[in-house]
Amino acid sequence: MAKKVVAEKVDKPVKKAAPKKTSTPKTSSSLSPAETIEAASETSLAKLRELNLDQQLQSEIDWCLSSYRNDGNPVGLYQMVERAINVFKEEQAKKTKGVTPKFVGELEKALATR
Repeated sequence: MAKKVVAEKVDKPVKKAAPKKTSTPKTSSSLSPAETIEAASETSLAKLRELNLDQQLQSEIDWCLSSYRNDGNPVGLYQMVERAINVFKEEQAKKTKGVTPKFVGELEKALATR
């Protein structure tokens, strides 16, 4: 007769679940006014490039962004976003695709952080 071999119960190590990252995305309410206007400037520059509008304003926003990153003074960014809003409102009146009231509203909200 053959002996029965009883397998020993082997406990497997329990894997602990990795801790969930609870980083909150930065929203406009959690950004400082300078960060908000910088983000609005970048957004408006991207939209101007996407729609191929006002090349002069594009280059001025680009210059102001570089200047802001150098000296930390956002005054020029506020002026450029204000000009961009005017351009976008004109395009919105022409019903240009991609220029929505929500987009213009977000830029105006960033401008109001002055």
